[in-house]
Amino acid sequence: MLKKIASYVGPYKKSLIAAAICVSAEPVFELVIPLLMADIIDVGIKNNDREFIFIRGGIMIICALLGLILGIFSSKLTAKCGNGIGAELRRIEYRKLQSLSFSNIDKFRVSSLITRLTSDVATVQNAVQSGLRPACRAPIMMTTAIVASFLINARMALVFVVAAPVLAVMLFFIIRRVRPMYSKLQQAVDRVNLTVQENLTAIRVVKAFVRGKEEEAKFEEANEELQKTAEHSVKTASLNMPAMQLVMYATILCILGFGGNLINTGRMQVGELTGFLSYVLQVLNSLMMISNVFLMITRSLASCRRIAEVFNEVPDLDDSEATDAVVLHGDIEFRDVSFMYESGKYVLSDINLKIHAGETVGIVGPTGSSKSTLVQLIPRLYDVSGGVVLVDGRPVREYTMRHLRDSASMVLQNNTLFTGTIRENLKWGDENASDGEIESVCRTACAHDFISAMKDGYDTWLGQGGVNLSGGQKQRICIARALLKKPKILIFDDSTSAVDTVTEAHIREGISQYLPGTTKIIIAQRISSVMHADKIVVMDEGRITAVGTHDGLLKSCDIYKEIYESQRKGDAQNEEAC
Repeated sequence: MLKKIASYVGPYKKSLIAAAICVSAEPVFELVIPLLMADIIDVGIKNNDREFIFIRGGIMIICALLGLILGIFSSKLTAKCGNGIGAELRRIEYRKLQSLSFSNIDKFRVSSLITRLTSDVATVQNAVQSGLRPACRAPIMMTTAIVASFLINARMALVFVVAAPVLAVMLFFIIRRVRPMYSKLQQAVDRVNLTVQENLTAIRVVKAFVRGKEEEAKFEEANEELQKTAEHSVKTASLNMPAMQLVMYATILCILGFGGNLINTGRMQVGELTGFLSYVLQVLNSLMMISNVFLMITRSLASCRRIAEVFNEVPDLDDSEATDAVVLHGDIEFRDVSFMYESGKYVLSDINLKIHAGETVGIVGPTGSSKSTLVQLIPRLYDVSGGVVLVDGRPVREYTMRHLRDSASMVLQNNTLFTGTIRENLKWGDENASDGEIESVCRTACAHDFISAMKDGYDTWLGQGGVNLSGGQKQRICIARALLKKPKILIFDDSTSAVDTVTEAHIREGISQYLPGTTKIIIAQRISSVMHADKIVVMDEGRITAVGTHDGLLKSCDIYKEIYESQRKGDAQNEEAC
C-alpha cells in the first residue's frame, strides 16, 4: 500500500531528497553549540579568557546562522514536496474515478469518494509536509546527542538505557489503541459529508415537505458521532505528551541528583553538567518528535488505505477487446441479453430485439420494467451479464468506449447541466461547434426562443445543476446538447417528460429533419410520445412482452392497451376540469 502511494512521489523526488539532506545537516550545527557553550563556561569564563569567549561565541553564531539557512531551505522544499504529492494524489485519484464504470462507483458512496479525494489526501499531504522534518532530524539529533553524552560522562549517559525502552513501550500501547480510531474517524467524516450532500442536493424537497428540523437532527447525530470519535482519538493520542514529559522530567531529576554528587566530589565540572543536560533534553525531545511522527504515520496509513482502495479498484469496463471498428449506420440488436446489478437478481432476461438503422423505436412499460437499464447497455454504461448487444453487426465490446458513446448519444432521465454558460454546456456535444450550429440545434430542440429572451442569451450563466432554469428548459438544452454530437444512435430516456405535448411534437419533427438517418430510441411514459414510432416495444418485469405499431398493440397487447386507456381517461378528465 505504502509502496503504491510512494510511487507517485516521482516528480518531487529531487525536492524530497534535497529537503531530507537540509533537515539532516541542520541538527549537526545545533549539536555543536552545547559543546561550544561548555568550553566557554569551563575554559573562557573560568580563566577569564575574553578572546576565547569571543571566538567560541562567533563560531556559535555561525553555526546558528547555518542551521537557520538550512532550516529555511528545508521548510520550502518540504512544503513544495508535500503540496506536490497531495496535488498528484488528487489528480491521479480523480483520473481513476473517471475511468470507473457505474458499477464500480456504486461500490463507494459519493460522499466517501469526496472524503478520499480531499480529507484523506490532505492527511497524507500533512504527514509528508509536517513529518519529514522530525523524521529526518530526530534520529540524527538523538544519535549525535547520545554519543556526545557518553563522551562527557559515560556512567551518567546510561540513564538512556532505562528511559528509551520505557518510552518505546508507552508509545507502542498508545499507537495500538489509536490506530483503529483513525479509520473510524474518516468513516465518521464520510457520514457527515453524506448527510450534507443529500440535504443540499434535495434542498427543494426538504423545504417542500418542511423537513428542515428532521434533517437538522440527522446532521446533529452524524456531527456528534464525528465529534465523539475525534475526541476519543485525540484523547488517546494526547497521552503521548504526558508520558514523554513524565519520563523526561524523571530523567532530568535523576541526572541532576547524580551530577550534583559528581560535582561535589570533583569528578565533574559545572560546564560539563550543563552541556550534558542540553544533550539529554535534545535526546528526549528527539524521542518526543519520533513518537509524534509515529502517530502521524499511523493516521496517514488509515487514509493511505482508503486512497489505495480507489487506486486498486479494477474498472469493470475496458477496451481490451476493442478494435478500430467504426459505427457507420446505427443498426442495433439485442441477442439473448440478460443483466443483473450487484444484488444478484436479474433485472433483464431473454431480451431479443432488432432495430434497423434510421428507425424510430418507442419503449414503454410500467415503472420498474428496466427500460432505462436496457438502453444503457447500448453505449456500454453497463456490460451485459449474458448474451450480446450488437451495433452494426459487431458486439459493442469491439468498439472503443469513447467512439461508441460518441456514436450513441443519450439524453438521460436526470437532466444534468454544469456550472457555466449555456454555450459552454451545449459545447459538451461538440467543443468545436460554431455559433450557427449551436443555434440550429437549439431551434430544433425548441430552446432558441427562451435562450434568446434571456439578458445574456447563450452566455447566460447557469448555477449548479441549472437551478435558474425550469425543468422543461433544462430538458430542451440537454436535447440540443445531444443533437450537437450528430450521433448515429439517439436515445431519449423519458427526456421530454417536462415538455408539453405540442412542444414535444415540434421537437420530434425537428429531430427527424435534422438527423434523418439516425436511429432513434424513445423511452416514454406517455403513449403520445411514441405512438408515431416505426415500432413500439412493450416491457414488463425486465422482459419484452410485445413489439409492434400503435394500432397493432392496441389490438394484441393488454399492457399497452391498459396504459393507453388510463392515459386517455386522464386526459379526458383534465379537459372536463378545464
